[in-house]
Amino acid sequence: MASGKTSRSRSAMASAKENGPKLEEGLNPFKSDKFDAESYVQSNCSLNDKEIKQLCTYLVDLKKASAEEMRRSVYANYAAFIRTSKEISDLEGELSSIRNLLSTQAALIHGLAEGVHIDSLSISNSDDFSVNATSDSEDKEISDLDKWLVEFPDLLDVLLAERRVEEALAALDEGECVVSEAKEMKSINPSVLLSLQNSIGERRQKLADQLAEAACQPSTRGAELRASVSALKKLGDGPHAHSLLLNAHQQRYQYNMQSLRPSSTSYGGAYTAALAQLVFSAVAQAASDSLAIFGEEPAYTSELVMWATKQTEAFSFLVKRHALASSAAAGGLRAAAECVQIALGHCSLLEARGLALCPVLLKLFRPSVEQALDANLKRIQESTAALAAADDWVLTYSPTSNRRTSRPSSISISNTTAFQHKLTSSAHRFNLMVQDFFEDVGPLLSMQLGGQALEGLFQVFNSYVNMLIKALPGSMEEEASFEDAGNKIVRMAETEAQQIALLANASLLADELLPRAAMKLSPINQAAYKDDNRKRTSERQNRHPEQREWRKRLVSSVDRLKDTFCRQHALDLIFTEEGDSHLTADMYINMDGNAEVEWTPSSIFQELFVKLNRMANIAADMFVGRERFATLLLMRLTETVMLWLSEDQSFWDDIEEGPRPLGPLGLQQFYLDMKFVVCFASHGRYLSRNLQRIVNEIITKAMAAFSATGMDPYRELPEDEWFNDICQDAMERLSGKPKEINGERDLNSPTASVSAQSISSVRSHSSS
Repeated sequence: MASGKTSRSRSAMASAKENGPKLEEGLNPFKSDKFDAESYVQSNCSLNDKEIKQLCTYLVDLKKASAEEMRRSVYANYAAFIRTSKEISDLEGELSSIRNLLSTQAALIHGLAEGVHIDSLSISNSDDFSVNATSDSEDKEISDLDKWLVEFPDLLDVLLAERRVEEALAALDEGECVVSEAKEMKSINPSVLLSLQNSIGERRQKLADQLAEAACQPSTRGAELRASVSALKKLGDGPHAHSLLLNAHQQRYQYNMQSLRPSSTSYGGAYTAALAQLVFSAVAQAASDSLAIFGEEPAYTSELVMWATKQTEAFSFLVKRHALASSAAAGGLRAAAECVQIALGHCSLLEARGLALCPVLLKLFRPSVEQALDANLKRIQESTAALAAADDWVLTYSPTSNRRTSRPSSISISNTTAFQHKLTSSAHRFNLMVQDFFEDVGPLLSMQLGGQALEGLFQVFNSYVNMLIKALPGSMEEEASFEDAGNKIVRMAETEAQQIALLANASLLADELLPRAAMKLSPINQAAYKDDNRKRTSERQNRHPEQREWRKRLVSSVDRLKDTFCRQHALDLIFTEEGDSHLTADMYINMDGNAEVEWTPSSIFQELFVKLNRMANIAADMFVGRERFATLLLMRLTETVMLWLSEDQSFWDDIEEGPRPLGPLGLQQFYLDMKFVVCFASHGRYLSRNLQRIVNEIITKAMAAFSATGMDPYRELPEDEWFNDICQDAMERLSGKPKEINGERDLNSPTASVSAQSISSVRSHSSS
């Protein structure tokens, strides 16, 4: 491009040289004193008159349009023009004032400099320094330094007045460098150096005050705040700058909080969310600014953490006062948990900035949530107790109308199995309240209140089991043993069906419904309760040791109810209303005095079989899909009766040491009764190893007592087939079944195999 310009210039010069004479000739008419411009134009212009008139008209119109446009522009910008003029006028006044001030200061400094110069000259003369010894260059340097010393304070004042912070910082640094060099080189008089240091210190403090004032202004935000704090840090006052930064963010969110008005009727979650947004966003911005300006220095990081903790404590105080207090006192666990969850959600966002404040919140919110937890559990207990007083102890399915909450039910595993459990009215209510209790349990987990919630729920369930025990007839004398029984009134379960319904309530709650609800307290198993496969659910739950232990405690509480049920039915079977026993040693000892004996099981064991058979039929309808619990109940009841016989010391004293010994017929009857118990227990599939052990021990004791008379019990006892036939006939007669089918017994019945093996094992063991 440069070469192009050069070539054009050269051609122009060449053409100028060639056309020089012609150009001179062309300019000659203009050099004449008689030159007439109009005549020259008319003679040389190719335009005619008409074209010239059109051109003039066009130029006149263009002038008018230009004037109109200028007028409109003036009117449109008149206000701005006036405002700008006033600002210029004010600025001129300020500049004039500054000029006068600077002139005054310059005069003072010049006077001071002249005095200092005279002093320095006198000092140098007294020290025998010759002025002529300095060179011209040194004189020039001294004069430049003196000039700088005079102008430097004025420069700083101007920069501070105009708030040119960066330039002021650079000038202060320059002054510090000059002072440092002067101290090393001793190039400046000590008094002048001291004056310079004082001047720099005063300006530095003035700049620091300006920056601190700017940082404290509510209108100072964002980049301006960071710039002021950063400049203050460069001045060497980092701790004060950091404190100003934190206070500025605190004042900002406190100012914004003035528009947040909590109301007693407002939703606590909305207030918590709005307050958390203000507080934690301010803390997050303060953390970002602190890191950007001060880095990760421990002192500033520690101050930031302490400040953020203080803001978190103030936030928790407001939330507890305006949102948590009322819900916690009323037992609103869900509302309290929701407020805590919202607060934790905002607070957890600070962890990315290195501020782990959630533990602080959890510690502060824990008492309120514990209060709501206790109040909620107490409400469940009182509501269930009130319903138990009017419960008819009849098992029914729970209709959907009983679900009062509008939220989706967590007990619904699917649409087909949501209400397939039969419970009484009080148990249904207890279950629904427990399901609601475990909704939104996230804060309980994060605050490590899962164990406390499980313990509280166990106590409530244990109290309900105590009421069920109290509903059993004959349990009134045991009321004093219940710590929480109090004056609660419970409707009695008169019939066996009602009493078994009590067991159905407790067992279903303890085995399935409560553990399924409590699985929400385990993060590992939070999705397990949605699984329709009960086996999978049970396996997942058992992985958590705390819940596994909790479930064992529930089952042990149900066992208390089961033991009370079995003990009372065993006592009703063994004793009369007058207190006499149906099971005595005389019924076996006195048989040898009778001439004729009708071989059939004793009446008490026949009644036991009838009772067990009747309960089995009732349990079959109540425990659909849970037949194992019914089997265990019948097993426990049979074991209770046989344990009483095994431990009845008066019975065995009469057998072993009575005035009349046990004879052969009595031994056969006793053996037949034991054989009968084993047979119907085996037939009903509730013959346990423990029951076999108890029966074998009883038979062994009876045979030992008979052997003590000097007779061999094995010679007196018939073969097992004889006992099996009698037992089978008795079971068929008592149950209303035909004795034989085509002359043969039911080969699929377990009676012949199991009972014969159990009794024959006793014989072989005793004979050996």
